[in-house]
Amino acid sequence: MRVGIIGLPNVGKSTLFNALTQASVPAENYPFCTIEPNVGRVAVPDRRLEQLAELISPEKVIPSSIDFVDIAGLVKGASQGEGLGNQFLGSIRDVDAILEVVRCFDAPDVVHVSGALDPRSDIEMIELELVLADLDVVNRRLEKLERQLKSGKPDYVTAYTYLKHLRSCLEAGHPVGPDSSIPAELRTQLADLNLLTEKPLLFIANVGDEGLTGQAANWWETVKQAAQERGAAALWLAAKLEEELWELELPERADFLAELALPEPGLNRLIRKSYELLDLITFFTITGGHEVRAWPLKRGTEALAAAAKIHTDMARGFIRAEVVAYRDLIKAGSVAAAQKDGLMRLEGREYKVQDGDVIHFRFNV
Repeated sequence: MRVGIIGLPNVGKSTLFNALTQASVPAENYPFCTIEPNVGRVAVPDRRLEQLAELISPEKVIPSSIDFVDIAGLVKGASQGEGLGNQFLGSIRDVDAILEVVRCFDAPDVVHVSGALDPRSDIEMIELELVLADLDVVNRRLEKLERQLKSGKPDYVTAYTYLKHLRSCLEAGHPVGPDSSIPAELRTQLADLNLLTEKPLLFIANVGDEGLTGQAANWWETVKQAAQERGAAALWLAAKLEEELWELELPERADFLAELALPEPGLNRLIRKSYELLDLITFFTITGGHEVRAWPLKRGTEALAAAAKIHTDMARGFIRAEVVAYRDLIKAGSVAAAQKDGLMRLEGREYKVQDGDVIHFRFNV
């Protein structure tokens, strides 16, 4: 699963990406991995995994992860190819969710692309470019469907009617949004549209080192309001401060957080929020005491698909899933004790995996 980081130039987008890459270092068995020059795989902080590791004392502890993509900065006119418009739009279509970094810090030595700092205007500029890009995609598909309508197939008629409605919304400047998702019967037919304004969205208010003080607090309220109107989530952090924080050794980092009266780094909140944005849950596996691993999974996924995520042979020869809730296992003190106490249950292939399940798959091939 990929999350794209977007924003105007000089908003702290790359600073945030750099901070994220450093934040993943503590999980030594799953280090930060540069897949491409601008893509980083980041470990998801999860106290449950830490507690399972304390219980089992395995050789390896492998957390769940998310890929973050640092996407080229957007400028006005990107939907018509201005700046790095085509590169920007091509990259963002490949992600599953979007983090939009909004500048909420005043720095005279860092020029704002529009000349004046105005978070509301910045958000509207980016949204307009995304809407225009989606409108172009919808128009091109409508042209194709107009030719296909001659066949008289009902599917084409339904898709054409829906897309005309969608075009009207986009022409009025309205993003598609997660609540206006494509009807189930058209998902397969129109999945390749990959509309930008339909992707889950999280606004990041990038404040200065002083946090939510002075004008930054007002700008944060503006970002929150914009997120509410868009049906999106929002959080604030100081990207530069986060980058500096992760350059410190662990003891110094703890002292720094204590001095700022922060319970944890802002990046931890960001990573977990991104995980939620993708509608992911986590299940765990324990392999003979040698490895404890967290696996990301779409909410509502059945046990058979969860088994396939680990290995196709597990799904092919699926017999059953032995499941114990994370809290029950911690309370029992061991897998054997959980079995003895009747806390382990047997589930079939259609069982919907729950967040925090610890699962052992029985299979035979």
